[in-house]
This record gives sequence, C-alpha cells and structure tokens, in this order.
Amino acid sequence: CTHYLFIVVVAVNSTLLTINAGDYIFYTDWAWTSFVVFSISQTLMLTVGACYYLTFTGVPGTATYYALIMTVYTWIAKGAWFALGHPYDFIVTPVWLPSAMLLDLAYWATKKNKHSLILFGGVLVGMSLPLFNMVNLITVADPLETAFKYPRPTLPPYMTPIEPQVGKFYNSPVALGAGAGAVLACTFAALGCKLTTW
Repeated sequence: CTHYLFIVVVAVNSTLLTINAGDYIFYTDWAWTSFVVFSISQTLMLTVGACYYLTFTGVPGTATYYALIMTVYTWIAKGAWFALGHPYDFIVTPVWLPSAMLLDLAYWATKKNKHSLILFGGVLVGMSLPLFNMVNLITVADPLETAFKYPRPTLPPYMTPIEPQVGKFYNSPVALGAGAGAVLACTFAALGCKLTTW
C-alpha cells in the first residue's frame, strides 16, 4: 500500500511541477534559459517516478503507464486552470510518453537489467525529452501573442535582462537541455531504482 501511495504522490508532484513548467512561454527575454531549466526539471521528475514504478512492478511498460498518469493529471489540472482564465495550451501534448517508452525499451531490451536501465534509460530520457518539449513549444500558440493576451506583472529589476540574450548557449537550448539532462537523469534513475529497496 505504501509503495502505491508513493507512486501517486510522486505522480501528483511531477504533474504540479510540469504544469508550472509551461510558464517559460511568458518569459520572452529569458525563454531559452527557462526552457532548458524546465526541460531538465521535467526530465528528472519523469525519470525518478517512472524508474521507481518500473523496478517496483518489474513489468516493462509501467514507465509509459506512469507517464500517462502524469499526462492525464496535467490535462485535468490544466482544465481547472483554464476555467480560471489561464491559457490551456502550455503543455497539452504528452511530451513524457515517448521518453518513457524509451525507458521501458531500455529495461525490456536488456532483460530487466537495473544498471542498463539507469545508464541507457537515463541517457535516452535525458536526451529525448528536451527535443519532444521543443516540438511541444512549436505546436502551442505563439508565445508573444499569448503573453499579450494573458498579461503578467513585469519582472522585478534584478531579473530584468541588461542586454538581449542573443547567442546564449550557442542558440541551442535543446542541445544544452539534452546534455545536462542525460547526465542528471542517470542519477535520478538510480535514485528511482534505489527507492524500491527500502
């Protein structure tokens, strides 16, 4: 019972984090920086919960099921936000599902080898999610149009950019997010696996 309760708690917290991760479309001056940070946060939350669930059940496919839980929770919560006047199209595409499928594939293809899941699965999720997240960003409404339609308070002085962030991170937030995510996701995959040995 405790294990299943933990799965639900992690899924809910993953959902809360990923809901807020949609806000990067508002920060037009810092959009790429925010995109990288939020991509990594989503990668890590997906990895730790999915690896826990996967190694707890030992059944390939449960990582994808976990991602589906996150997706459905997000759709429901976004629907509630939409009713309160927030835009709905932050994260409506299931960006976690294909990455979770790669996690399942790594586990299944190596005959349920935990170490392969941590190394290969972690790298695959870390490198793929920023890519899928960029596809998600491309498919949502234009960020500037949305920002003007749903105005937010101006940034405080200490967060206001001094100069345009042109060329920041070599103009490749996907590559930066994928590189950092691939390294960090392995650590969180190991944590997710370790949680089943309490």
